[in-house]
Amino acid sequence: MDVVGRVSYNCDIMFRVIDIREENGKKLAILYGEDFRLVADAPYEDLIIMDQTERMRVSKEFRSLEEQSYQLFRQDIDLLNQKQEYNATGGYKIPFNYFQIPGRVLHLDGDPNYLKKCISLYEKIGVPVTGIHCNEKEMPQRIGPLIDYYRPDIIVVTGHDAYSKSKGKMTDINAYRHSKHFVQTVLEARKKIPHLDQLVIFAGACQSHFESLIHAGANFASSPSRVNIHALDPVYIVAKISFTPFMERINVWDVLRNTLTGEKGLGGIETKGVLRTGMPFNSNQQE
Repeated sequence: MDVVGRVSYNCDIMFRVIDIREENGKKLAILYGEDFRLVADAPYEDLIIMDQTERMRVSKEFRSLEEQSYQLFRQDIDLLNQKQEYNATGGYKIPFNYFQIPGRVLHLDGDPNYLKKCISLYEKIGVPVTGIHCNEKEMPQRIGPLIDYYRPDIIVVTGHDAYSKSKGKMTDINAYRHSKHFVQTVLEARKKIPHLDQLVIFAGACQSHFESLIHAGANFASSPSRVNIHALDPVYIVAKISFTPFMERINVWDVLRNTLTGEKGLGGIETKGVLRTGMPFNSNQQE
């Protein structure tokens, strides 16, 4: 699959060519961002294939950012674990003998490549997850049965999105590629579990209609400033929730600060964690 850049945008973002269509006798390419959750279209003649050297350079920059974000996140999780250990052992006065159950994640993604990257990161961090590749338009119909079957603590509803100025004002949800489908999916999920702390929802992709997603019932969403978000940002948000004890509330900034996009691309409301601690831990019963 060719990786291309748009000449008119100085090749600022690398894209995969998903489809080529004929419109008014001209070729139009449908593009998915290689590192950003952005869908775009462009005249075929505006595209240039990115050479291997440039692809490696851009890829190296993104991998470096991802590694920095991961290391900061690991520090956060280590601190949370130390705090939990202190509390569970009465200030280290009783033996270290407890177990933890992180929140279970159901991740719906419109992009199979991004889903694969996200699942890999969930597993690296240690978050229990089920990943489902699903076209954004089909998500509202599929979310209800998936909630019944998997009974998740946290849901991620993401894929690709984009705002098009030619289709309407920024306040008009119909001017967005998939925001209305994400909103409808959140509404369907809230029909199943209305309480914001019994089911935590992240919804949205690049440039998504943030306000509509929050009003529909998402705890966290993109994109307040209608900017592009990184493919892995949803993972860092829900992993933080998964590893935060259910008796603690999460400050929104604590969730956003280790993402690659930050508060311009991501936002949310105060939310409880979902981690639960139990005891005793019997190592002989480990598989």
